[in-house]
Amino acid sequence: MEVNRAKITAVGHFLPDDKLTNFDLEKMVDTNDEWIRTRTGIKERRILKDPDKATSYMAAEAAKEALESAGVSPDEVDVIVMATVTPDYMFPATACLVQDKIGAKNAFAFDVSAACSGFIYALTTGATFIEAGRAKKVLVIGGDKMSSIIDYSDRTTCIIFGDGAGAVLLEASDDGTGIIDSIHYTEGDTNLALHQPAGGSMKPASHDTVDAREHSIRQDGRAVFKKATTGMADVSAEIMEKNDLDADDVAWLVPHQANLRIIDATANRMGLSSDKVMINIDRYGNTTAGTIPLCLYDWKDQLKKGDNIILTAFGGGFTWGAVYLKWGI
Repeated sequence: MEVNRAKITAVGHFLPDDKLTNFDLEKMVDTNDEWIRTRTGIKERRILKDPDKATSYMAAEAAKEALESAGVSPDEVDVIVMATVTPDYMFPATACLVQDKIGAKNAFAFDVSAACSGFIYALTTGATFIEAGRAKKVLVIGGDKMSSIIDYSDRTTCIIFGDGAGAVLLEASDDGTGIIDSIHYTEGDTNLALHQPAGGSMKPASHDTVDAREHSIRQDGRAVFKKATTGMADVSAEIMEKNDLDADDVAWLVPHQANLRIIDATANRMGLSSDKVMINIDRYGNTTAGTIPLCLYDWKDQLKKGDNIILTAFGGGFTWGAVYLKWGI
């Protein structure tokens, strides 16, 4: 059976207007701007403060922009794949809410949960519908309202995360561009080095869990940093070797924006100079599933058709992976 190739034909984004700077955080917890910048690379992050808006709102705005950019009507969309760990509700899926908000009445929709790796997992999932000839237009969205699960008295996590969403439209390629290859890994994190303790079936919400702030992120920073640095660097080098690419062949690295030191280690492992690496962590922080599509949006005017691009991410779970694509716009 002939396999189609899926390519990105449009990109959209949404970022809240409100900013939370390092200097703001200095007034909230025992930290300072220099400490945050030198250890993470973050200067500020965006926060969705409107209590009536959640992840689906940001995702829908990003999706609308992507569709408008492509000149595609919402009712032409066949599938919506939404990557998030901050769904509006446990159910229905946030993708279902997005489907209604954008008027994609002919699309079926579902969520993917792979933490910070969510977007690349959703991207390859969405691509399979194009590759199999089961869909012509697929929206892949990554977005998180991380502020909704952050304990702003916990300086080990509150400095890292921000809110935002990005979306891409996938369509079949007839010109050799598109998603060429992907590699994904999972290693069950039974030690729960990065997790949200309460709210699931293991520990349902109760007065005790709320009082203990167990609906917020908990992280063993050292364990996650070590695993993420190795995982992202190794899988990025692996996908280059698998596809006979050297550093000169790669136009851009699009890394998950978790930590500047992890990004630098990944680029070094790939032999890439800093001018080939997309970095916006200083402005947005870690938006979890939103980081990679937000990078693609910020750099879209610098990308050239046929550019070899490596996307890579590491997230809780543990989940990690890389995607190799040729830019198709």
